[in-house]
Amino acid sequence: MAYHPKAVPLVAPGHTRPVTHLSFSPLQDDGTFVLISSCKDGNPMLREWTGDWIGTFIGHKGAVWCSKLSPDTSRAASGSADFTAKIWDTYSGEVLHSFPHNHIVRSVAVSQSTSHLITGGQEKKVRMFDLSRPDAEPDVFSDNGSGIAHDGTVKSVVWVGDHTGVTAGEDGLIKWWDLRTRQLTTSLTFPGPITSMELSPQTNRLVVTSGKTVSFIPALLSGGQTHSLTLPYAPSSASIHPILQDRFVTGSLSDEWVRVHDVTGEERDVLKGHHGPVHCVEFSPDGEMFASGSEDGTIRLWQTTPGKSYGLWQGNQNGGP
Repeated sequence: MAYHPKAVPLVAPGHTRPVTHLSFSPLQDDGTFVLISSCKDGNPMLREWTGDWIGTFIGHKGAVWCSKLSPDTSRAASGSADFTAKIWDTYSGEVLHSFPHNHIVRSVAVSQSTSHLITGGQEKKVRMFDLSRPDAEPDVFSDNGSGIAHDGTVKSVVWVGDHTGVTAGEDGLIKWWDLRTRQLTTSLTFPGPITSMELSPQTNRLVVTSGKTVSFIPALLSGGQTHSLTLPYAPSSASIHPILQDRFVTGSLSDEWVRVHDVTGEERDVLKGHHGPVHCVEFSPDGEMFASGSEDGTIRLWQTTPGKSYGLWQGNQNGGP
């Protein structure tokens, strides 16, 4: 079943290299939200929900693989191929602290209280930094005393609730950590490397891609069932509708399309517009749109219900700086 009328995305230019990661903020008190994008050009960008450019965080000297916002949007965190993670003031655009690593940082996560930062990457280590004492040594998580959290690159780290960190690796493992004791509490094994893992806070689920599989996993691995689907292609990223929970979107490195599936896996729509493989997709917190980022260096914002009147949608077709 295809949506009607045809979906025409807003295009948000500004990046000069492939877009590697997208993350929306939670809904704010005034009903608005913002979007932060990561790019191999090394310059994360902050945008209004319309795609309009707010600012660029200047300071990394390598590709930025991941960037996320604190719940109140006052801070941004980024992880880069320059072997650093950085914390930024989103109002001034200034870097507040840079945390050195010994290899590429692939993922970052900020606590609900904006008090701590978790990082993971090609060192196979997971670190937690205290943002009130940024010069202090971080806690390093390990379940066997080796200092290594995964037997492969850590592809994603997310913060769940107040006391839980979840990490996903190319070793095919997802691990849950108690951040108070720094101890591993449980793990889940996939048959192949994890390619992406994002937290859907409204549904309290992790959305995980591995091979041709998309899995929807209770964020704390309790109180619900894991739901997995096998698709005809290998998704690079997936995101579930945060309100209706009746569909999910995917990107793939095998073509230039964004696909919409229902929760049974049936393909409902194929959205064409990018001119390169799609690295990342993400639903907005109100479910009215989803964003996609591509090898072509653009971000495209798609309406969940094409043609629906939604604020400034009809008046903004370009966005960006």
